[in-house]
Amino acid sequence: MDDKIKELKKIIDESNNIVFFGGAGVSTESGIPDFRSANGIYNQDLGRTVSPEEMISHTFYKRHTEDFFEFYKDKLIYENAEPNNCHKALAELERQGKVKAVVTQNIDGLHQKAGSKVVWELHGSTLRNYCEKCHAYYGLEKVLESKGVPICDKCGGVVKPDVVLYEEGLDGDVIDGAVQAISNADTLIVGGTTLIVYPAAGLIHYFHGKHLVLINMSATSADSSADLVIHERIGEVFSKVMGW
Repeated sequence: MDDKIKELKKIIDESNNIVFFGGAGVSTESGIPDFRSANGIYNQDLGRTVSPEEMISHTFYKRHTEDFFEFYKDKLIYENAEPNNCHKALAELERQGKVKAVVTQNIDGLHQKAGSKVVWELHGSTLRNYCEKCHAYYGLEKVLESKGVPICDKCGGVVKPDVVLYEEGLDGDVIDGAVQAISNADTLIVGGTTLIVYPAAGLIHYFHGKHLVLINMSATSADSSADLVIHERIGEVFSKVMGW
């Protein structure tokens, strides 16, 4: 493990355009469960006849809006979560001019909370919410304080979280920004993701730089293509790299 930490530190030291691509495993050390591990959201017994995947689909949102928000508020919002050492390290490396962008599949806003400025949120954010009718903006409090379905104060429309549900497309501007960042990177660090969810996982194919690094607790489909693979907790890895 120490040799791999030294190798990662060397790669970071020699790189001037690092992009970090992360998934749910980045936030598990902040107390936010991932989706597909043994204790993940998708493997929890909800006492319902529908799966978690179905409950965060566009169809379920439209047909069973109140049930959607009950699940959403219970399982996908973690307003008290704090950035861990992975988030903090990436923000510090951005301040140092090393990390140029973070591309994340997470919706918790912890990268920005840690201080990262250039963050491409592929699946949106629970912190942003918009009225479906008049497009008025609301913060997280609107959803948390609403009983049942959050309703717009201005027009009475439903206030929908700015998150990408199953069956919905990714934002084109966000995709373009992420692709450009990854295409220009000399080092791509992929962390906390199984690289199963598409189209997000396909973005790593735009990387043609020097070093591909994979940090994840379990093996991924891209391990064989990587220059360095570390199967450890990502916050601990970055803590050691930063000397914290």
